[in-house]
Amino acid sequence: MTDKTTLDEESSDRRVGKHVSSDGVERRKSETRKRSRSPEGRERYLDMVQRERALMLEQGIARSTEQLLDMAGAVLISEIEEEEGIKDRATGDQLRAVLPVQAWLPLSIHLIGLREGVLRIAPLYDLNDRQIDALISTSSRSGFHVERIEIEVWDRKELIDTLRSVHDLSADRCEKTLAQWLVDPDNGLLLNQFQRDMMAEALQMRASDIHLVQDNNPEAPNWIQYRIDGDIIPMHLLPAEAMARLTTLLKRDAGLNFGDRVTPKDGRFGFMWQGRSIDVRVAAGPQAQDGEKITLRLLDRAALKGFDELFRRHHDVGDYLARLLSPEIKGGGGLILLSGPTGSGKTTTLYACVQQIDRRRRHVLTIEDPIEYELRYATQWQVRPGMPGGEFADLIRAAMRHDPDYIIIGEMRDADTVETSLRAAESGHTVISTIHADTALQTFERLRSLMPSERERSSTYTLSQQVRAILNQRLVRTLCQGCAHKKKASDVLQKHEIEELGIADDARVRIHNTSGCDLCNRTGISGRTLLLDALMITLGPAQRNEIYEALIGNVNDILKEDGVMVHTRRDGLIDLVLSGLVDPKASLSYLGE
Repeated sequence: MTDKTTLDEESSDRRVGKHVSSDGVERRKSETRKRSRSPEGRERYLDMVQRERALMLEQGIARSTEQLLDMAGAVLISEIEEEEGIKDRATGDQLRAVLPVQAWLPLSIHLIGLREGVLRIAPLYDLNDRQIDALISTSSRSGFHVERIEIEVWDRKELIDTLRSVHDLSADRCEKTLAQWLVDPDNGLLLNQFQRDMMAEALQMRASDIHLVQDNNPEAPNWIQYRIDGDIIPMHLLPAEAMARLTTLLKRDAGLNFGDRVTPKDGRFGFMWQGRSIDVRVAAGPQAQDGEKITLRLLDRAALKGFDELFRRHHDVGDYLARLLSPEIKGGGGLILLSGPTGSGKTTTLYACVQQIDRRRRHVLTIEDPIEYELRYATQWQVRPGMPGGEFADLIRAAMRHDPDYIIIGEMRDADTVETSLRAAESGHTVISTIHADTALQTFERLRSLMPSERERSSTYTLSQQVRAILNQRLVRTLCQGCAHKKKASDVLQKHEIEELGIADDARVRIHNTSGCDLCNRTGISGRTLLLDALMITLGPAQRNEIYEALIGNVNDILKEDGVMVHTRRDGLIDLVLSGLVDPKASLSYLGE
């Protein structure tokens, strides 16, 4: 049995940034902490949700208790108790999100759920042994432990209605609809169907954005492209006149002036997919001489990661943040900063932190530009640039008169926002914000560069007193676990590369299979995961003079201070390589960054 001294030594190693492999005791303690938080998260909003549901029913709005709890961001135990690896339980939505569509859609089956190795389905037609074996095999390669399939008999009409409303079969027929529409481009019904099929296909392929370019130059291509796992993938090529009709429809749905192709503008609309509401943010702008560029951001609440899921490979960071966001912490104030380049998942982490806060007992006020997801039990303010009192700093000043416990700021962009945020943190509010920076230490330099020169020293002092944590993050592409090749590190890397990573010669690693498989659309890549460079400052106000001196002098000296916990990007990469989630060659390029 591991004694307390050993655990203390391991905790000390993590504080100074050494790589320590997790043993069973530490992992079990972490899972116990997660499970203790999860039921509390479901119960804390239950009575509110039940009263809301009763009121909605009186108004003719049908919502289940589980749907409303999900909208509140409360997480089920089953969603967090599984680590990466083999899962023996999952909801139907989780199965449909992971299993390749071609494995279950042609079978006309409804995936009900997986529990203790039993996959429950409701088929429209009888399945033969070969189809059942293929479904079990695909589930196993996708990371699910399926011992057998259990068939439930549903009323045929109910099952057909469920297949239509939940599965959204349009994702399988996008190319067919496009071909039909291009034969008859004046057919508005086919145009509307292709628009829906296009978005369904993008969501099925885990796309975050859809890019459309409409150019009237006959030699210029008019592509529809999806951004998947950070890469732009060309999908559909349209004639200019067909693309013009599609962009006009999208702008109309978003409430934009579809006759204006010169002025950049923004709008949004929603649609239903797989039984849930998808919000689509539309940005339009000019392209070349007489064309137009449309970018659609697909905002799917179900795709948001919960707090424990986000930090499950970074237990030290997650536990520290959970304490800062605890409802017992009141009046201490402080600043939590999330930094990284564009597209590194800062907003996702921001929303995960908000979901972790007990919004029943604490007032959360967010200031965003734009508001991406609706947060139940939180006050959300939209920034209105150019309007009197509509800037970030104006709204932060106004927010402090509304008795907030937590102020969430979408982004620190200018000196006024930084100054006002620091004053809010100094006055006892917990402030969480994002900022663009390449490393955790560079985040300090970025903040100081935004401070007015005449107040730089006083603002730096406030920063040194109030900063609690800085998380600099990247999203790294993870290997498809169904087709990645397993090899020894010495067979893949040269000796100096093995030394640079600090892993054993005989360590088993996975390498990228460029041919891919049906699980990853032949790319060899399946999703992305969080890679953190974090600083957590646990010192009290009286012990922070050294932090101030380091900020004024050499910011690297902060790493030497007692009470500063460091979680390095290097440690995270080694863990991902040894876990088989990242190609070791790719990890070396990440280290170079």
